[in-house]
Amino acid sequence: MYTLKDAPIGSFVKVVKVHGEGPVRRRIMDMGITKDCKIELVRTAPLGDPIEVTLRGYMLSIRKADATMIEVALMD
Repeated sequence: MYTLKDAPIGSFVKVVKVHGEGPVRRRIMDMGITKDCKIELVRTAPLGDPIEVTLRGYMLSIRKADATMIEVALMD
């Protein structure tokens, strides 16, 4: 399994599945991270957490703990 946390900075990924349960999963999906969503990893904070991504035309910062619940596939 390849997660959003493991994806290299500057890469484009496609969401395969959002794992997790209850309110955490719902919050991730409410941010627009759903199956087949295309995400660009822009940068990380100086200490490595959170990760800044671009999706659906806006910038989003997501914690690495939440990023481990997002299964992705690298795009060419």
